[in-house]
Amino acid sequence: MSQGLRKYAPETVSALVVAAVTLAAWAGWLGWDQHRDEHPDGSTTGPYEAWQVIGLVLTLLVPVCWAAYRRLFASAVVGTTAGLTVASFYDWSDDGSGLFMIGVMMVAAGSLAATVALSAVIAALTREGRRAGV
Repeated sequence: MSQGLRKYAPETVSALVVAAVTLAAWAGWLGWDQHRDEHPDGSTTGPYEAWQVIGLVLTLLVPVCWAAYRRLFASAVVGTTAGLTVASFYDWSDDGSGLFMIGVMMVAAGSLAATVALSAVIAALTREGRRAGV
């Protein structure tokens, strides 16, 4: 294997692992709930409940923090964003209105922003800890 490929192998493998964990987390938390809840006044909500989305976010903190702590920032950001974007596209693509793409883009933008911010915080914390000798 050439030196160039060896340099990027850990980042690529960890990005794929983070993306796979993200897809599995989406399937576990959101993938099984596909029906909308109809209320007595005729309005509908869903298909997801707040606790499902919160559970997904808390679950995804683990792989993002793991990758960022290991200084694999691109893996944390790209793996999570790609995983959530692919999962939401697959899950919502049966929408007949075509508006699902707006939701998919919002998921992509939101997950990108959140993972960049979290990775930056972890980078700052680990840099300070390494300087202090911790």
